[in-house]
Amino acid sequence: MAERTRFPYTSLRNSLGQITWRPLLPITLHRNGQSREAWGLVDSGADVSVLPYQLGLALGARWDDQSRDIVLSGNLANYEAKGIVLEGSISNTSRARLAFAWTRSETVPLILGQANFFMTYEVCFFRSRNYFEVVASA
Repeated sequence: MAERTRFPYTSLRNSLGQITWRPLLPITLHRNGQSREAWGLVDSGADVSVLPYQLGLALGARWDDQSRDIVLSGNLANYEAKGIVLEGSISNTSRARLAFAWTRSETVPLILGQANFFMTYEVCFFRSRNYFEVVASA
């Protein structure tokens, strides 16, 4: 049986100075011998996972080397994006291949969405208890 890992919700201040709680997940992203630790917003409402531009560069990716254009929707619809596949690891889990829409936006957070984060990991939200759990899918 796969082990569940529990993470607390993280408190943040929004633009109005109010405290909000978000399911932020510490994740290590890997690409071609490079690795970076980051915090990703676990977003079950996001169709795709989104990689911020600077994080992709820090992992050694080159924008012009990515050939697959991705069309984003919602509040990210105005941003150009390219498809990129990385490896990710959470806590003590083994690495998993994760697909991202790598956007040129400097302000978008790392988003872990339906394709393919939720296809790789099972996530259970316990918002009233202020935590969420993540387990690698079998």
